[in-house]
Amino acid sequence: MTVAAADPPSHPPLPAPRLFSLTWPLLVELLLGMAVGIAGTAFAARLSDDHAAAFALAHQVFGALFLLFRIVGAGVGVVLTQALGAGRRDAADAVARAVLGASTWIGLAVAVPALFAARPLLQGLNAPTEVLPLAVPLLMSLAPAMLLDAWNASMTAVLRAHLRARDTLAVTVAMQISHLLLMGPLMFGWGPVPALGLPGYALAVVAARSAAIAGLLWLWRERLGLQPGWSDAWRLRLPPLAAVTRIGLPGAAENIAYRLSFMVSVAVVGGFGSAALATHAYAQQVIMIVLLFGLATGLSVEVLVGHLIGAGRLHQAHQLVRRALGRGLLVSVVVATLAALTARWSMRLFTQDPVILHSATVLLWWTVLLEPGRTFNLVVINALRAAGDARFPVVAGAASMVVVLAGGSWLLGSYCGLGLVGVWIAYIADEWLRGLIMWRRWATLAWVPHARAAHRRLRPAGGQRPSAR
Repeated sequence: MTVAAADPPSHPPLPAPRLFSLTWPLLVELLLGMAVGIAGTAFAARLSDDHAAAFALAHQVFGALFLLFRIVGAGVGVVLTQALGAGRRDAADAVARAVLGASTWIGLAVAVPALFAARPLLQGLNAPTEVLPLAVPLLMSLAPAMLLDAWNASMTAVLRAHLRARDTLAVTVAMQISHLLLMGPLMFGWGPVPALGLPGYALAVVAARSAAIAGLLWLWRERLGLQPGWSDAWRLRLPPLAAVTRIGLPGAAENIAYRLSFMVSVAVVGGFGSAALATHAYAQQVIMIVLLFGLATGLSVEVLVGHLIGAGRLHQAHQLVRRALGRGLLVSVVVATLAALTARWSMRLFTQDPVILHSATVLLWWTVLLEPGRTFNLVVINALRAAGDARFPVVAGAASMVVVLAGGSWLLGSYCGLGLVGVWIAYIADEWLRGLIMWRRWATLAWVPHARAAHRRLRPAGGQRPSAR
């Protein structure tokens, strides 16, 4: 990000906290989000396994469409933390306002296809005929939530970059509790409220997200001194967004490649029938809990490494990533093992079908091998991106995602007849291959030239240059 400034920064760099002080609020936020997702899946399963499969498919499309936001989302945290680490609050505020407007347009870009092209999108995932009529109205009902989630994601990313993790946690707790309280009555009916089924879940999402936006606007004003106007909600300010997209486009490409490859694997599973699709959905809900610590660690590492790169403290950034990865690997193995050991009980939250229970338990034991490989990616890719080395992860990882994840799911699961286990083996091979490649990039210090270039771009003219140790 090129910054022309004649004077030294008017704000000192924010003090970088310890990793844990950022990780634990993020972990609680993610746990709450997963709890709501699990509750939604469990409530859908109370209607039937077909409803649960429809719920899973609609959320796959929801997540795939929302990847467009990664063009901005993958870059905003990096650009903001680097600017704040260098003491450039003026540049950080300009980026925050620009990202809010970009979020509006990207949110609309993902909401419109969900509303008007729900059926063909779900058919592209090989949705079983008994599931499609249930998934289409759910996806259409979720369309408004996509715009709200775009605003939510950008505003929380700005607060997190300012090290306001506890404030974002407070909003998240209120939002998720509201969602949980509304979900049951709207799905199953309560007093005069009619039972809406799966669309009731979507209505609860929209109501809770709307309340969260109000809370985030208050935090922007009270904690950051930022009060966006109406023009900030729709205007595209290209100069600040250029720096964001320089990081965000490669990050988005990497996420899009993964999501599309993963959707191929879901389509392969859909070919096995609705029981296999439900099994996949139930196992994925538990896996999402397992990976939360790695994900929270990765997001925290991105924030702290960005601050350290902006301040020119490269050696400290390197040591931080090594420590974070070691802890993440240990925790991922322990938590995955616990999930496998308790699978017979946790899976009964979703279904009583003995075939599905057995299959899901087998998949969770395979997950003990999957999660350490995923931790490499969650921690190291975020660190590389925060250091300005954004292109390497997508270039190096795309081939593995397409060939190993997508192609391997079809080859092992369908062609070789291994079914869901074959799909899981493809997941494991892809995560470990990409993770080891990313770790080699970090360990050999190939990211350092990118970090030094980012630090130089942010150094104000006439200011003192921090030592790039």
